Amino acid sequence: MLIEPGELLRDIHTPEDLRKLAPSQLYQVSTELRQYIIDMVSVYGGHFGASLGVVELTTALHYVFNTPDDQLVWDVGHQAYGHKILTGRREVFHTNRLYKGISGFPKRKESEYDTFGVGHSSTSISAALGMAIASKLKGETHRQHIAVIGDGAMTAGLAFEGMNHAGVADTNLLIILNDNCMSIDPNVGALKDYLTDITTSQLYNKFRDEVWRILGKFNRLGVRFQQIASKVENAVKGTVLKQSNFFESLGLRYFGPVDGHDINHLVSVLEDLKHIPGPKILHCVTVKGKGYELAEKDQTKWHAPGTFDKITGEIYKKIYDKPQPPKYQDVFGHTLLELAQQNPKIMGITPAMPSGSSLNIMMKAMPDRALDVGIAEQHAVTVSAGLATQGQTVFCNIYSSFMQRAYDQVVHDVCIQELPVIFCLDRAGFAGADGPTHHGAYDIAYMRCLPNMMVFSPMNELELRNLMFTVSLDEFKKYKSAITIRYPRGEGVIPDWRKPFEKMPIGKGRIIQEGEEVAILTIGPIGNYAVTACQQLAKKGINPAHYDMRFAKPLDSSLLHEICQKFDKIITVEDGCLQGGFGSAVLEWIAENPKTTIPPK
Repeated sequence: MLIEPGELLRDIHTPEDLRKLAPSQLYQVSTELRQYIIDMVSVYGGHFGASLGVVELTTALHYVFNTPDDQLVWDVGHQAYGHKILTGRREVFHTNRLYKGISGFPKRKESEYDTFGVGHSSTSISAALGMAIASKLKGETHRQHIAVIGDGAMTAGLAFEGMNHAGVADTNLLIILNDNCMSIDPNVGALKDYLTDITTSQLYNKFRDEVWRILGKFNRLGVRFQQIASKVENAVKGTVLKQSNFFESLGLRYFGPVDGHDINHLVSVLEDLKHIPGPKILHCVTVKGKGYELAEKDQTKWHAPGTFDKITGEIYKKIYDKPQPPKYQDVFGHTLLELAQQNPKIMGITPAMPSGSSLNIMMKAMPDRALDVGIAEQHAVTVSAGLATQGQTVFCNIYSSFMQRAYDQVVHDVCIQELPVIFCLDRAGFAGADGPTHHGAYDIAYMRCLPNMMVFSPMNELELRNLMFTVSLDEFKKYKSAITIRYPRGEGVIPDWRKPFEKMPIGKGRIIQEGEEVAILTIGPIGNYAVTACQQLAKKGINPAHYDMRFAKPLDSSLLHEICQKFDKIITVEDGCLQGGFGSAVLEWIAENPKTTIPPK
């Protein structure tokens, strides 16, 4: 389907083309850019609300700054669609998130305008600061460095670490805080309340415009006047709005809040900030989903809605003539609530993904026992560990690729202390169109090597449900071990999955199909593909045995002895990395048991 850009947008192939326009034309460019994003995402799918919310900011940044020489880092690529369209990728934007198409996130290999790869959150300040330090060392004093970070991403520890360093680094760094009170779900925590206080302070906002007018003049009149302006600015902020001292105390000059949808004012503000040396932060207030009414009203639903009718707002869904299997995340969410209703010790923790993980089901029913801690995976793990020391049964739900951010906490705060935290890793294996930044390819390897850690992957919804039940029982705590339960994105295979709970044996696999000559060992839902493959092979007269091993750690030693005594050809199948994964675990076991794993001649 051919989607035509507006009359101004069609001639913009690079930001240099954008900068040829008059300021009076920027409103039209922004309008056309927003409409183009709506048109493209409605037909081809992708992330939606976040990019709509920064259309004016995107346009202003590329208009004011000399990108790519001035280096722009977007935090969380959800908001970078407009950036991609303005930087030479409009004509291939229909390939967004497709195999061999452009990435859904900024990617260094894709464009010189993508200065840093950003699939996860909260990295922009540290990355841009590194670039700014390098420019200073090379004597490139003309270069500007801008980090655009959402208020949700600002809750991560890395963002605070970056600001802490930036305040004393004496570099030309501008942090733009895109404040829309949202990540994927509504933001939580004290930072959200703090930013709300700033944006709703009538007294502060009354002074703001006058301060800006004065500073805009002073900052171009020389060092002496800059010093005076700085004192005036700090005095006003310190008297009128004490909260602004949070950023100021870190050595970051705070400006704002400003309306992130007023394109002309944004351009004026950014032009002024170009002439103010040192580290600074601009507080920019935006609306996620701006310009599409339904996305403004239900920002979580329209974060990534899939394809839809842009006129009626109908989101297209597949229509089935029979019951369909549930998503694994929903099995987790409903099962956890059932277990929590039976066991008062159970708690749920997630770092900013209540809807993505379906922990929101328990959060709605038991808000005191299911907690969203914000984009703070490290904190999520350690607070879970703290709860576990007090006898709570904690289900800590984190996407597999996001768990990588909290690895030290898993090692130091959970495993070494023998705490029975239950890690539920959603999106294990391939995560679809989100690409390599979101694929859960490494969790078997990085969890399996840890002491006091079990690793389990269910072949279907019933196994997920029953293992959750098993590890929720007090008797599991006798193992003095944490456990990783990994499961994929998307639907399972059993529509009728709500069965009575059954205990599962820890560390035990099962045989799916007897066979001869070859044994196929699988772990997790990928085993269902092996079942289909075996059925196809049977038609050709080939009958391999199939074993669902369930656990990558501990391995079922008795079952492996049986397999290795019977078969001299073994195939392992998994949805993860080869080195350190399930197949590696089997090879290690065979190497450790050479005398008992030689099949008879």
